[in-house]
Amino acid sequence: MPSLTSRAMPLAIALLGRRRPSADDICREIAALQAQPKPFAPPSSLGRTLDVAASTSMAGWPMFTVAPRGRAPSARVLYLHGGAYIREITRHHWKLVGQLASAGASVTVPIYPLAPRGTAEHVVSASADLAELLAARGEPVIVAGDSAGGGLALAVALALRDRGVDSPAHTALISPWLDATGSHPEILEVAPRDPWLHPDGLTVAADAYRGDLDRDHPWVSPLGGDLTGLGPITLFTGTRDILNVDARRFAPLAANAGLSLDFHEEPEMIHVYPLLPIPEGKKARTILCGLLAD
Repeated sequence: MPSLTSRAMPLAIALLGRRRPSADDICREIAALQAQPKPFAPPSSLGRTLDVAASTSMAGWPMFTVAPRGRAPSARVLYLHGGAYIREITRHHWKLVGQLASAGASVTVPIYPLAPRGTAEHVVSASADLAELLAARGEPVIVAGDSAGGGLALAVALALRDRGVDSPAHTALISPWLDATGSHPEILEVAPRDPWLHPDGLTVAADAYRGDLDRDHPWVSPLGGDLTGLGPITLFTGTRDILNVDARRFAPLAANAGLSLDFHEEPEMIHVYPLLPIPEGKKARTILCGLLAD
């Protein structure tokens, strides 16, 4: 049974005045964020117990690495944040990054350019370059991401496979956006119960991100890509999330491709519940931290 705290989340979202953004809302938000970008630096509190280093990626993106202090990391993680490809990284993402680093990982967080300035062709390719560079150090790399970042993480795994280099040692997908076409009819059935996401809003965000690629291109909608040859994947999804429909579709496709998939579906959980301060989120974060020792 869902925890009392998790059941209160949709009400809390409503009380905070948040509503599911429509297509017009997303258009206005994209224009506002392009005119006045949000800050992206990690909170200063991370640096109290962890090592935080700023740098620049090969693509010229700002980049941060958060690592345990005073000991060698047990794993390397490339974390790709969510936000429908149009929004900047938030404190919720940084909190998860801090927890992964506290558990022993060196976590690299690229601040990729947001749509429409950043498009799939560039963002996926440059993110794959970064994953390949991290792997060249001779240590296994976990590629992880939430929401849009989850879709990007899977697209990166596909891009690496197509280059003929090793797939990530593990790919962790948190409420991933796997199909930017939004075409499955069951999405409209789930939509009234999803307090975060609106299908029409996501369509506008997808069109801003895809650039010259079609919506069904594997770098935009990795659900439609050839999944063969990928490494193990862990996926988290909740049933009050419109993206749950495509997460469920992913499971048999992964099985048919012979992939190792650890699939976690939580009833009544909303979008990106593993980032939230609820018992189900804590359970998911414990599983994520467990990947660092595999």
